[in-house]
Amino acid sequence: MSALVRLLYPPPTTSRHPTSVIAWWERRRLAFNLIVGGTGILTLMVANLFAWLPPDRGAGLPPLFAAVVYGVAANLFYTSGWMFEVLFNAWWKDDPPRIGPVLFRQGLLFSIGLTLLPTAFVALDYGFRVLRWIW
Repeated sequence: MSALVRLLYPPPTTSRHPTSVIAWWERRRLAFNLIVGGTGILTLMVANLFAWLPPDRGAGLPPLFAAVVYGVAANLFYTSGWMFEVLFNAWWKDDPPRIGPVLFRQGLLFSIGLTLLPTAFVALDYGFRVLRWIW
């Protein structure tokens, strides 16, 4: 089984105790941060590329403060994943379904999409700059 498959589709665990749920999520935090951070670097590179393309220069890179705030917010939302799972397990009581892997996969996909979203806005801005230059 590859590392990506183990990350996204882990084998079932028997313990649903809150400490084991939290430990499960925290073992994946570094991978989450590396994936979302790498996506953020890609987004910044694309934004910078579009900013340097002619006919005129765009806005360029956002301030470093914005990237730090985004990273902190992403980790706060990541933490809400295990909080929600612990609350769900307490509410469900008898043999709750395993929602952790599903929440992790959906949260990771959402975070990647949200991190890539500025590239669409930058490309749209560039298209408007080219049209303005033509007319």
